[in-house]
Amino acid sequence: MSSILAARDIRKSFVTGKNQLNVLKDINLEINKGELVMLIGPSGSGKSTLLSILGGLSRPTNGRVIISNDDIYALNDDRLAGLRNKRMGFVFQFHHLLPEFNSMENVMMPALMAGTRKREASEKAKKLLITMGLGGRLLHRPSELSGGEQQRVAIARALINDPDIIFADEPTGNLDKANSEIVHKIILDFNRSFNQTFIIVTHNEALTSYGNRVLLIDDGYLKTVRHG
Repeated sequence: MSSILAARDIRKSFVTGKNQLNVLKDINLEINKGELVMLIGPSGSGKSTLLSILGGLSRPTNGRVIISNDDIYALNDDRLAGLRNKRMGFVFQFHHLLPEFNSMENVMMPALMAGTRKREASEKAKKLLITMGLGGRLLHRPSELSGGEQQRVAIARALINDPDIIFADEPTGNLDKANSEIVHKIILDFNRSFNQTFIIVTHNEALTSYGNRVLLIDDGYLKTVRHG
């Protein structure tokens, strides 16, 4: 397997008054192409903080993150934003769809921002949404979709630019069991069929069981719970 992400000596601290809270301590991590990595730990342990750092959304106090040979925090803000758009995908617990746009338009947005022609972006968005089982919801706005459908649109949006890696923070945390299982299947299908790399923060034991690796954050340190 080829390495797609490397984190070196990551630390994250927050200062509150006279106190310093060390959330992440000397974390080293390597992710290979096609891995499905689950990140677990108690609430407040720093899982989402680490995911944000790995995804270029929050700068670490110390350390480096290298994605496909780019030291991402050595880039200026504009170049980092461009890298995030073209080579990373993000799925959050809440879908963050734009309410004034329909499903197709929401999915197309990152592709258009990356310079893809509108027709090409439209065709790819349609194909992705059909794959998600949303062929009959292409022109529906978020308010006309169920919670599970909205989250599937959000996953399609994350996939539109063929990202190197997708970062997902509790992607089924706001869904019932039936919709969670649909999302699990979509993630697993894209991982197995297209060798899509995922790093997923989750409390969902059913989703955790699918991971190639399960990593635990405990007291600021990263530990491997299961490998392979």
